[in-house]
Amino acid sequence: MPFPGGVLKRLLVGRALRSDRLGETLLPKRIALPVFASDALSSVAYAPDEIFLTLSAAGFAAYAFSWKIAIAVAVVMVTVVASYRQTVRAYPNGGGDYEVTSHNLGATVGLVVASALMVDYVLTVAVSISSGADYAASAIPLLKGHTAALAVGLVVVLMAMNLRGIRESGTAFAIPTYAYMIGVLGMALVGFVRAALGTLPQAETARIPVPPSTEFPHGLTGLLGAFLILKAFSSGSAALTGVEAISNGVPNFREPKSKNAATTLLLLGTIAVTMMFSVVVLARITDVHRFAARQDPIISQLAKAAFSGFSPGFYFVATATGVVLVMAANTAFNGFPVLGSILAKHGYLPRQLQNRGDRLAFSNGIILLAGFAVLLIVVFDAQTTRLIQLYIVGVFVSFTASQIGMVRHWNRHLRTVTDAAERRRMIRSRAINAFGATMTGIVLFVVLVTKFLAGAWISVAAMSVIFLTMRGIRGHYDAVSRELFANLDAETALPARVHAIVLLSKLHKPALRALAYARATRPSVLEAVIVDVDPEETAALVQEWEQRGIPVPLKVLASPYREITRPIVEYLRSIRRRSPRDVITVFIPEYIVGRWWEQLLHNQTALRLKGRLLFTPGVMVVSVPYQLKSSERLTAQLEDAATWWHTATASPTDLPADGRPPVELPTRPGPPES
Repeated sequence: MPFPGGVLKRLLVGRALRSDRLGETLLPKRIALPVFASDALSSVAYAPDEIFLTLSAAGFAAYAFSWKIAIAVAVVMVTVVASYRQTVRAYPNGGGDYEVTSHNLGATVGLVVASALMVDYVLTVAVSISSGADYAASAIPLLKGHTAALAVGLVVVLMAMNLRGIRESGTAFAIPTYAYMIGVLGMALVGFVRAALGTLPQAETARIPVPPSTEFPHGLTGLLGAFLILKAFSSGSAALTGVEAISNGVPNFREPKSKNAATTLLLLGTIAVTMMFSVVVLARITDVHRFAARQDPIISQLAKAAFSGFSPGFYFVATATGVVLVMAANTAFNGFPVLGSILAKHGYLPRQLQNRGDRLAFSNGIILLAGFAVLLIVVFDAQTTRLIQLYIVGVFVSFTASQIGMVRHWNRHLRTVTDAAERRRMIRSRAINAFGATMTGIVLFVVLVTKFLAGAWISVAAMSVIFLTMRGIRGHYDAVSRELFANLDAETALPARVHAIVLLSKLHKPALRALAYARATRPSVLEAVIVDVDPEETAALVQEWEQRGIPVPLKVLASPYREITRPIVEYLRSIRRRSPRDVITVFIPEYIVGRWWEQLLHNQTALRLKGRLLFTPGVMVVSVPYQLKSSERLTAQLEDAATWWHTATASPTDLPADGRPPVELPTRPGPPES
């Protein structure tokens, strides 16, 4: 027996969870760190590459500025982490930057930040997966030239894992993330020890010359040199992406949520800064030359040098880095659906996005994110260097607006708080957020100046489109709410009469059932209607109608052009014109079949009629189903599948003491997920 689609869904996604088990999906800090920090930690794998690739335009001598740029990036990261620690304490209900800016800077600014965050989340998946595919290709030569297809496949796998729920995906991703941290920090430690002992070899690219481009014949001198350093700094600031994810996902932490989120942020900042600075310094010691996208990533080169003579060390680091870059996209898969659910709740996105799926995850948001990420990967051919130009604009828009919002938050509270100790704490928090707003504002300006023409304009355009779309959706919902507002005096008035019409094509069992049901509703007027498209069949039906003595008037509608829908619609409108206060109820008999191809052979006229009648004022449409034998076959298959799945997946707590499955089983599948 072939499994129906519902059972296949259970095999992929898992057994549905009750709503009261939501608390079991909350994360402890040891799982929350890899879930929410993998994006920021994985940025260490490509942020140094972007610094070196940018500086290489001025030649090898420009690499001397790499560690200084790394220090500047580290300062900004520490500032942002400290600022967000204030945010998670003040806003523990999730939403992060969107909630902060909406409450303190107004709905319009909040919507701008939400647009930036959504673009950032999609780019997080695209950049992380593409970079992970690059690392996989560097370790497995057979994958070279197929990175886009590999990246699309990885997005689909991540989507399926996240549809199983945040707790399950977090547990699966914890081991690779911790392995990556151990691998990179261990590589750095081995490299520094070997450098101190004088046994560290140079990188494989150390002997390749790095000639300056024609734009920088004299290196970093002059205004162009300063611009290049700023561009390298803005590229290296990609290391900050993902820091905001923890503030968006505070509701997913265990109690005390704010404290655990703040602790996780501190761990993230400490580990990320250490890894970033270690990689850049070790790259300078080993004379890494990174001036072309086709070259192996810096961490791969460093691993070969640090673990020269010990190939398992290199493969461990390369594999862990490639895997964690894929896992980093999981941060977006946790942040985007939560943000989407909040925006849907506020009326800015379709309301289906606020519904939880079978595994208590926001399934529609997960699928939507995966779809947009796949589109970007295909369009940009999974090239990390091209994608990253679009990347960090949205990040720093949300960073800057959020910190300004936090300053206003503390200003508002300081006007009402009188306790001296509490005021000192708030003043300190305000100073941290003000410094964070200044730093991130400067970085945002630098990013816009240096990357706008290189591709950042695409992100700005996408943010604008999303902003206008969300405003339009909210406007639609508001207009519908005004139109549907119930005026009790006007809307509860009863119609003068109910005029019931049963549509017929033949006098068979479905038609007789529809007639019986219509008579049982006791309308004011009841009549059967047939459209005369074949005079012989019509005459035969009228004769049979009279012979059976059915106590319902039969009306025949002329159709000289053999149409069915138009004569019926015109007849209904004529009734409405004669009696505007009457309500017309149209009963349509329909076949219920069990095979997909049978649906194509039946009910097509009924579907067209219902589609037209939905737009006819004062007309109610009632479908009267008649189950054919093939539908009984499908019902039996669904019942057998439900029994098999319940028995296969029942936990000990679901079974009675004798270990047998419960007698009462669902006879029909549950409602489909929105």
